[in-house]
Amino acid sequence: MSQYELAQLNIAELKFPLDSPQLSDFVNNLDRINGLAENSPGFVWRLQTEDGDATSIDYFGDNAIVNMSLWDGIEHLHQYVYHSAHVDVMRRKKEWFQKMVEAHMVLWWIPKGHRPTLQEADEKLQCLRIHGPSCNAFTFKKSFSAPDDNRNRASDFDECTI
Repeated sequence: MSQYELAQLNIAELKFPLDSPQLSDFVNNLDRINGLAENSPGFVWRLQTEDGDATSIDYFGDNAIVNMSLWDGIEHLHQYVYHSAHVDVMRRKKEWFQKMVEAHMVLWWIPKGHRPTLQEADEKLQCLRIHGPSCNAFTFKKSFSAPDDNRNRASDFDECTI
């Protein structure tokens, strides 16, 4: 069993205020979709306020919402994102969110038990934006195995620090 967990950060820039009628379907589905994630195989943790929400966290700006979570592996996160009811919400993202020109989603490995901060997540996102996918910050399209995965060649993580 790996000593690492997969962290993910996803940012979205809202087209309208969160309390607007245009975003009501999105807001009304948040609890259901978050619950789906929390009950999905491989889910470990998600960033949330004491109210069980993350939409009030404005680390990335007033009109940005953030989702950050931990999973026991990329396969389980991929299953949730692309093969669950989450897909129905993703299909409507153009209605609710601005098209982002820079990378807005990043994945990275962290030691099991660590809870990433938004500053750490922002650093990973900036790393991805500047350097492209690497073992330090990557995407679903270009992903990297956990550092202790036996399938890795020794050179895969020579320059990686966790």
